[in-house]
Amino acid sequence: MAAFKFLLLLLTLLAVQLSEATRPSLFSSNYNLPIFNSTQWAVLVAGSSGYFNYRHQADVCHAYQILKRGGLKDENIIVFMYDDIAHNSMNPRPGVIINSPNGSDVYAGVPKDYTGEQVTAANFYAVLLGNTSGLTGGSGKVLATKPQDKIFVYYTDHGGPGILGMPNMPYIYANDFIDVLKTKHAMNAYSEMVIYVEACESGSIFEGLIPEDLNIYVTTASNANESSWGTYCPGMIPPPPKEYQTCLGDLYSVAWMEDSDVQDLKTETLEQQYLTVKVRTFNHNSSEGSHVMQYGTQRISSETVSVYQGSSNWNFTSDPSQSFESMDVIDQREADLYSMWQMYTKWTGETQQKDELLKKIKETTAHREHLESSVNTINGKLLGDQQHGSVRGEGSAIVDDWDCLKSMVRTFETHCGSLTQYGMKYTRSFANACNDGVSVDAMDEAAKATCSSYDLGQWDPAIVGYSA
Repeated sequence: MAAFKFLLLLLTLLAVQLSEATRPSLFSSNYNLPIFNSTQWAVLVAGSSGYFNYRHQADVCHAYQILKRGGLKDENIIVFMYDDIAHNSMNPRPGVIINSPNGSDVYAGVPKDYTGEQVTAANFYAVLLGNTSGLTGGSGKVLATKPQDKIFVYYTDHGGPGILGMPNMPYIYANDFIDVLKTKHAMNAYSEMVIYVEACESGSIFEGLIPEDLNIYVTTASNANESSWGTYCPGMIPPPPKEYQTCLGDLYSVAWMEDSDVQDLKTETLEQQYLTVKVRTFNHNSSEGSHVMQYGTQRISSETVSVYQGSSNWNFTSDPSQSFESMDVIDQREADLYSMWQMYTKWTGETQQKDELLKKIKETTAHREHLESSVNTINGKLLGDQQHGSVRGEGSAIVDDWDCLKSMVRTFETHCGSLTQYGMKYTRSFANACNDGVSVDAMDEAAKATCSSYDLGQWDPAIVGYSA
């Protein structure tokens, strides 16, 4: 009898060990096993507005279609987009948005969760945290996630060192975004999260800032010091349909989405997608390409893409124009002006509208030149011969004192006008000033002296809002 009891105990312990070995776990290497009652969630963000930023909303709409046919439910997909493109008077196909030259409509069916004035950093943070009381307007959908759920976040827009754009001020600052992610992790409100970010200097949002133990895996379109690129632009190869005078997509974004369109996501891993996108986004060692980066909990990259983007069987025919050859591209910050000029030179409509477009081009160009000269002059006043301030090593955050950076931005904008999506690149100059111990009072004095004669006009932050 004793021998029988011992054998029974041994078998019980063996069964328990076997059960533990095969149970899906947050810390198991068998990441692709389904977790009981797990839900896939997604947040998609287009951070711009205006027809000449067409590509960002096109990117988000395309991403939605991938997730939708992958089996994610609308109740679990949350979309931020200004929604001023599809029915824009300049859109040659009213009610339709395309993301590639021969692409189909990606606008149909997209949820209008947060549009227009509701596309804000505050609403984005509230959605991530599942904080319905923190919302202003919109559908009210948030990430009402459980500990076992998976989250996919995709953001596309303009960026700068330490910041991501939004169509309504203020912008997303890296420290605030990372704090939100840390809070979400502390809430034990998800299993794992994957974030894809399309923006200039997008690596600076995570470099030196995101811990490796948040169960969050990130890829970015560029490193902390370089631009990302628009593509499928008029006059380029491959070109959009001849009636389009704006760029249809962004290089990193179309790279991952066109890969997701054609691959079996149940077998392709996140690492494999990263490597494919990395080659295409670097544009075959071209100077007109960027370095796709990885951050955070990189072990997650061994999971299949389907864990985050879905995997329903669907007979999809890819855009025949898709190519892994070198592509013509345009710096994200120049894409709008480039498109305006394309439209202006090919304009066949009323003369008054053409004149208005030329006026907008001249005003935009003049303000950008003003921003560049003002920042250079202020740097000279504040930093002397060290025009660019202290150089921070790779792997470091762009600034330690984020409140100082935000104060510098607000002070500059008060006297010199809104940074706009173009001037976001100058945040590194302001960060360097903070790192070198320059005071906000000194910035105030230098900016006031430099910009006292400049008419802020439409660029007055009192009208358009402050970036910080």
